[in-house]
This record gives sequence, structure tokens and C-alpha cells, in this order.
Amino acid sequence: MDFLKKHYEKVLLGVVLLGLLGAVISLPIIKNAQDAQLQQILQDYRTPKILPLAPLDLSTQEITLKRAASPVLIDFGPPNKLFNPVLWQRSLDGHLIKADSTNVGPRAVIVTKITPLYLILSYDSVTVSESGDHYVIGMKKEASPKPAERNISRAYLPVGQKDSTRTFELKAIEGPPDSPTNVVLRLADTGEDVKLSKDKPFKRIDGYMADLKYDPEKQTWPDKRVGAVLSLNGEEYNIVAISQDEVVLSAPNKKKWTIKYSPSPVKDSR
Repeated sequence: MDFLKKHYEKVLLGVVLLGLLGAVISLPIIKNAQDAQLQQILQDYRTPKILPLAPLDLSTQEITLKRAASPVLIDFGPPNKLFNPVLWQRSLDGHLIKADSTNVGPRAVIVTKITPLYLILSYDSVTVSESGDHYVIGMKKEASPKPAERNISRAYLPVGQKDSTRTFELKAIEGPPDSPTNVVLRLADTGEDVKLSKDKPFKRIDGYMADLKYDPEKQTWPDKRVGAVLSLNGEEYNIVAISQDEVVLSAPNKKKWTIKYSPSPVKDSR
């Protein structure tokens, strides 16, 4: 204890010197650690880790695009009255008619009759000669737009030849050449082979014609075909199609109306 009392300053100085020595020795280690930490920070700054972006929520934009693809159509036609005031028209007999789409115009046209139009081919006779046998084929095209073709015409053809209108080809005969039981025709539009005999012609529906009436103006149109023009209240409408149960009218603006045919039921006379 006396030693410590006499030399405590030296002991304290030694402890301080030892601490300073330890600090000096640890400085390079601390410096290296700090340098490594700084290098890592610099490296992270130069090459940062970029995280992928989260998927964008485009649901609102997709809904908007779908709406834009289907624009809203505003119909100002009847029965809308804002731009279509109610009109009244005087008929031929003097009474007033409410001029709406149900009783004036194309929708007021009534189909009273629809008649089928046929393509009819018949084998009539054969002409035997030294130059070759010629077969007489009758043809009637009731649906033709050319009136001349609606009457029966006859073609004199050898086997393998087409008629002048190229409707059919005489493909073959069956039986004796001078008195065949059947002649075989190939139809140009369908490629179908059909057989004809003198007592059995070929017949198919190629179109229709219609009888129509229009009560507001007391008009009737019998035997109208596709392409015919009807005048309704001073406006013209074309017949663009006729089937077995409807007639389609078209206005100059290309708007179309389908008029259904409802035949009257046949009454039992018993």
C-alpha cells in the first residue's frame, strides 16, 4: 500500500499510457472497418438495387375503352315525339289518318299473296340426223328479271353442249339414242345432275312474287317481283327481297322494312 501511495502517479500514468497504446493499435482496425463500410455505401449508391414496379391497375381505363368501343346510340325515331311531332294525313276518301309508323308508310303495307316462281325444264323430243342426234329441251325461268325468259324456250342440243343461257348442260342420255327414256342435265348454278323424261319434267322454286295493298291510299300491286318500286305517300320504296313468308322493302336511305305474310286460313266448305 505504501508503494501505491508513493508511486500512484506513475501507476496512473502507466494505465493511461496502456490505454493510449491500445487505442493506437486499434486505429488501423477501426479505419479498415470504416473504409469497408464506406466502400459498401459507395457501391450501393453506384449500383442500387431496383425493385420491380407493382402491376398497374388499369381496370378503370379498360372499362372506359369498352364503353368507347360501344357508343351510345340515341334513337330519335318514332315513338319519340321530341323531333317527331304527330302528323295527320287525309286519305283519298277524306277522313284523317294519324300518320305514325303503324298505319302510314311501309309498315302499313299488307302482303295479300305470295306466289312461287319456278325453273321448269322438260324433255320434248329428239331429232336424228347424220350429223348427230339433237335433243329438244324446253326451259321456262319464271323468276328471271328478263320478261322474255319467263316464257318457254327450247334448246336443240347434242350431248355435252350447254344451252345459250348457260343454265344447264346436256350431260348424257339413258336408253336408245333415238328414243331415250331419260336425259341427264347438269345445272350450272348448283352442279346438280337431274333426270328428265317426256312425262316427268324438272321443277324447282327459283323465287317468289307478291301481291300487296296499301289501304291509306287504296292502292294494290299485283304480281310484284324483286326490284319493283312502290310509291307510298309520294315516297318510293324498292322491293329488295321476297321469300315464301315475307317481303322486304328498302327506302332511298337504305333503311329496310320486313313485311310478314300471313295467309288467311282456308275455310272448310263442308
